Amino acid sequence: MVRTRFAPSPTGFLHIGSLRTALYAYVMAKHDDGQFILRVEDTDQKREVGGATDALKNTLKIFGLNWDEYYLQSERLEIYQKAAKKLVADGHAFYCQCPPRNAKTDGFSQILRDSCRDKALNSGAIKLRVPEDEQVKYVDFVHKKEITWDTNGVYDATLLKSDGFPTYHLAAMVDDIEMKITHILRGHDWMPSTPIHLLVFKYLGGDRPEIGHLSDILNAKTGKKLSKRRDSVMAEDFLKAGYLPEALLNFVMLLGWAPKDNRELYSLAEYVKEFDINGFQEANPRFEDTKLKWFNGHYLRQKSDEELIALIDCPDKEKLKQILPLIKDRLVVLSDFDELTSFFFKSPEVTAGLNKDHLTFAIDNHDTLIKGELIEEIKAKGWKVGDFFMTIRIAICGTRSTPPITETMLVLGRDESIKRLIASKAQS
Repeated sequence: MVRTRFAPSPTGFLHIGSLRTALYAYVMAKHDDGQFILRVEDTDQKREVGGATDALKNTLKIFGLNWDEYYLQSERLEIYQKAAKKLVADGHAFYCQCPPRNAKTDGFSQILRDSCRDKALNSGAIKLRVPEDEQVKYVDFVHKKEITWDTNGVYDATLLKSDGFPTYHLAAMVDDIEMKITHILRGHDWMPSTPIHLLVFKYLGGDRPEIGHLSDILNAKTGKKLSKRRDSVMAEDFLKAGYLPEALLNFVMLLGWAPKDNRELYSLAEYVKEFDINGFQEANPRFEDTKLKWFNGHYLRQKSDEELIALIDCPDKEKLKQILPLIKDRLVVLSDFDELTSFFFKSPEVTAGLNKDHLTFAIDNHDTLIKGELIEEIKAKGWKVGDFFMTIRIAICGTRSTPPITETMLVLGRDESIKRLIASKAQS
């Protein structure tokens, strides 16, 4: 049985790259009627953000990525401690009493072999005893090739800290074996640590999972890897901005995976059915905002008016029912609603300098105008039809870009429409 896992750290909201990892892991398992495991890696207590675990779980549920099993690493400390001590007993690890190094302030050590590895200490942190003159290798199922390292270039990594908490290098590998994970999908930034993990897997024993490293997602404009510091990358922020979960998920599907037939639109269920492990791409995909908006616009237009009404935050549901058919095709994200419809709820600022003759004619002939029966009369006055309706559009809505103006006036009602026309005429 295929068993995959998504193993986030509770250090903040869900990154787009992490959403992609979770999606691919979920789909890979479900395509073969397998199981998807959620494992929160909360052993780095200093970096944990309060409420982040619940937020991660809620966000995964919003996207339909429901897990079959759930684990919290902080509840499994004894398992990791036992595994670390066994590695020491087997000669594959050793105790170290050197003070911990802060890479941010001290920089990364260039010394690969720890000075404590041959001291036969019996307390302290536990580090991996990396063998000399060996090769470690594996076949990456994303990159579709064998990758090899010489152990002479691999450092003695810390497995268990002196406070009894494991590092990722130990905890994740122990869990992957104990939980019978068959396939590991993770970000490309974990590639340099892979030789450490391969050694830990080897020394722990058991069946090692297949490993695949996903491509980096790049900013389409800068060509640089998406960064929390520079870019909008949190899935929750996109949801708040009015993107639909199904649109964001469909967009993320194609950031590093491609079907054989160039198909673009998939529901989650369709993607599970059509998924092919050979579809993973080596080339780094670019995060194209315009493409995401295209997906979102498509999924918005697939929804019924009733479904959209439930999604839009508007207290006047009756007016919303009238407005929605006028602006539905222009919605790209739900947050566009306020900008597209503000004039339905509040009179715009009066625009001065409009054609007074246009306004007078519209006021005098309002009832006929909204029926669309004055085109010939407008032409007979020597006016361009487009210019005339642009005057009315600006007077009524305060902007040149609006829904069909006569239908807008019907929603506003006769009194409000004439009131706005008179106000514009007074300033023209």
